[in-house]
Amino acid sequence: MSVELTDIRQGHELDLARLEEYLAAEVAEFKGPLTVKQFEGGQSNPTFKLQTPAQNYVLRKQPPGELLPSAHQVDREYRVMKALADSAVPVPTMYCLCEDKSIIGTSFYVMGYVEGRVFIDCAMPDSSPGERREVYLNLARTLGALHSVTPQEVGLAEFGRPGNYYARQINRWSKQYQASQTEELDNMNRLMEWLPDNIPDDDATGIVHGDYRLGNVLVHPQQPSIVAVLDWELSTLGHPMADLAYLCQDYHGVSTSGGRGIPENAAELGIPGEQEMLDTYCEAAGRSTIENWDFYLIFNMFRSASIIQGVYKRGIDGNASSDRALLFKDAARMISEIGWQRVQAL
Repeated sequence: MSVELTDIRQGHELDLARLEEYLAAEVAEFKGPLTVKQFEGGQSNPTFKLQTPAQNYVLRKQPPGELLPSAHQVDREYRVMKALADSAVPVPTMYCLCEDKSIIGTSFYVMGYVEGRVFIDCAMPDSSPGERREVYLNLARTLGALHSVTPQEVGLAEFGRPGNYYARQINRWSKQYQASQTEELDNMNRLMEWLPDNIPDDDATGIVHGDYRLGNVLVHPQQPSIVAVLDWELSTLGHPMADLAYLCQDYHGVSTSGGRGIPENAAELGIPGEQEMLDTYCEAAGRSTIENWDFYLIFNMFRSASIIQGVYKRGIDGNASSDRALLFKDAARMISEIGWQRVQAL
């Protein structure tokens, strides 16, 4: 599907004159006049298409209003994509990062506009079986390519703390969930108690995207290749299985976009099975086996519930980047229930 654009929505207004003046000074060859549209979606950080007579750009900024601690770090997105510019991971060109909030009210960055398609629905309803298969396998290959990048070689040695990744992540997302909590969810409480006591000994470290899924990549307009990986806000140094298990939640009834995941008739649709995705990833990442898969899946179900609860809370508070945030009212409850059922099945 094509990327949906809207007029700038209420609460997300920009000082276009100030922005145009700033870009003219900071971005080589930038020349107005500037026209701006807002992308639908991008629940966390509002995203805009900047159009000029010569070139198009994308601006991504922090949302308005009070922000949760450690959330909406657009500077991290900018830094990791700039570092990956010469790697096998497709990312847009980075032009500038602005942390001067006097320009448009929040920190933001500007990157190149990449033409492509976004698939929100895991079933990719308008695609052929062959295209679905190749897009999914390319998702696995691209993730393997990311996890093959050595952080030190691209200037990201200090991008996160090595070691104890899951202990830190469980603590972080427990706090984020509690800060966004709107009702008592027993299964979330159970998962917060179970997870710290069941962390595997494996302590591998690499660059992790943090929100790697079908809806966060741009697919070539005509081909099944991935032309850009987007939405790096949650990227850090961490355990590679965090990304892989997050991507594969869709095989277990937990959609990374808040829906129902991969349909039961996936095979006839051309969508590879989970094991083929894991094998494809391992080949691209140079990895032989995957152990403790259940823990990685359960952790990601908990984490996804925490994230989607934050999206819903921002919708209630009126500072989400899209009205669709309010549709996620029961998502955290549903996801945490599936996660706890998997614990009970062990």
